[in-house]
Amino acid sequence: MKENIWKKYDAVEVSKILEMGEDYKKFLSLAKTERECNKEIIKRAEAKGFCNILDYIDKDKKLKAGDKIYADNRGKAVALFIIGNESITKGMNILGAHIDSPRLDLKANPLYEDTDFAYFDTHYYGGIKKYQWTTIPLALHGVIVKKDGSKIEVNIGEDALDPVFCITDLLPHLASEQMKKNASNLIEGEALDVLIGNMPLKGEEKESVKANVLALLKEKYDIMEDDFLSSEIEVVPAGSARDMGFDRSMVLAYGQDDRSCAYSSLMAFLDAEVTDKTLSCILVDKEEIGSVGATGMESKFYENTVAEICHLLHEDSLVSVRRVFANSKMLSSDVNAAYDPLYSSVMDKRNSSYLSRGLVFCKYTGSRGKSGSNDADAEFIADIRNILDSENVSYQISELGKVDAGGGGTIAYILANLNVKVIDGGIGVLNMHAPFEVTSKVDIYEAYRGYLAFLMNA
Repeated sequence: MKENIWKKYDAVEVSKILEMGEDYKKFLSLAKTERECNKEIIKRAEAKGFCNILDYIDKDKKLKAGDKIYADNRGKAVALFIIGNESITKGMNILGAHIDSPRLDLKANPLYEDTDFAYFDTHYYGGIKKYQWTTIPLALHGVIVKKDGSKIEVNIGEDALDPVFCITDLLPHLASEQMKKNASNLIEGEALDVLIGNMPLKGEEKESVKANVLALLKEKYDIMEDDFLSSEIEVVPAGSARDMGFDRSMVLAYGQDDRSCAYSSLMAFLDAEVTDKTLSCILVDKEEIGSVGATGMESKFYENTVAEICHLLHEDSLVSVRRVFANSKMLSSDVNAAYDPLYSSVMDKRNSSYLSRGLVFCKYTGSRGKSGSNDADAEFIADIRNILDSENVSYQISELGKVDAGGGGTIAYILANLNVKVIDGGIGVLNMHAPFEVTSKVDIYEAYRGYLAFLMNA
C-alpha cells in the first residue's frame, strides 16, 4: 500500500503545496458554476499568452509551432492548445476534465408564494443525496438573458453583506413518520424548494410576499418575472472554500468533483512548455448528466476545433483529423471515491484510492460488469507508470468501490470512441457529490506534477 506522501516533502516543498492550496481555494470560491469556471480558465489562459482561435480563423492566419490558443464553447466549455514542433497528425497529449458539479437549477417558472412564504422551485442536477441540501446556507449564481439580448449576471449569497437562502426541513419532534422513510425518499425532489422571502409588499392584497420579491428584483437587477424563462440560475452552497483540519492539510469546499481535476489540469497545462507533440486541455460541461448537449463531451465541439486547427496548420483533410486522434494519448482527469474508514463496507481496501497518497488512476469505471467503462490497455498504463516513476510522482491505481456496490462514469469512453489512448487519472475525494467535499492539498499538488509530467513526456 502506498504511504502518505506528505512524508516525502521537505519544508520548502510543503510551502509550495500550501501556496498552491491557497490559489486552489480561490479558484473554487470564484468558480462555482460551469460559466464562472470557464470565465476564470480563459482569464488565466490569456494571462499566460493564449489567444482566441477566432483571431486566427477570422483572419485566416496560419498557426505555427509554439502558438497558444483556446476555443470557447458557449461560455461553458473550453479547449486549449499549445502547437508542437511535429505535425499534429502525430497525435496530441491531452488532459480532459469536466467543470460542472451537482447542484439545484431553478425551473423555468420558479417563483411562487405559499402561506406568506416566497419560494424558488428547483430541479436537481446530477446525482445528489437530496437530504444533504436542506438547512444549509445557499447562494444563487447564474445568468438571465433578457429579450433584447442583454445579460444580467447573478451572484447572491457569497458577499458577507448578501442574504442567503435555504431549503427547510422538518423538526425532529414531528418527524417520526419522515424518519421511517428510506434515505432516497427522505426528501422528495419536488420538496427541494428554496425559501427566499417572507415580507409582504404594502398595498398588495394577493401574493404580496411574491410581489415584494419581484419588486426587489426589479429594483436591484431590472428583472421581470418572465425573464426567468430565459435564465440559467443555479443554487449552490454559500461560502468560500476553507482549510480543513487542525493541520490545514485538506480543503472543504463545494464543487471539487470535478474542479479539483480541472484546476490541477489547467495549472499543469499553463506551465507546460512547447514540445514535439501538440498539447491540449479540454474542460467541458454536462458530465454529471451524461456528457450530453452542445457543451458536453459528446458534442462535436472538440472534433470540430481540432479540424479547424488542422486547417490552420495546412493539414486539410478528414484523414488528418482521424490521424490526430488515433495517435493521441489522454488522461481523463476525474475524481475517485477515496477510502473512508467510517464506510469501509463498500470499499475494497486493497484496490481503493486514499487521500494524501497521490494521483489516482482508475483502469476502468462503469458499473457491475464494467458496463459503460473505458478499460485502458495495459501497454498504455505501463507507459504512464514509466513517465511518473521517472519524475518521482506518487500515484495509486484503484477501483470505485467494491464490485456491484455501485459505479460511475467519466468522459474517458467518449475520447476512446475516437481511438484515443485514454485512462482516468484524478484525485481522491471524500463526501463526493455532497454540498461540501474533501480533498487533500498534497493530492492537488501531486496531480499537478503528474499532469505536467504526462504533457511533457508522453
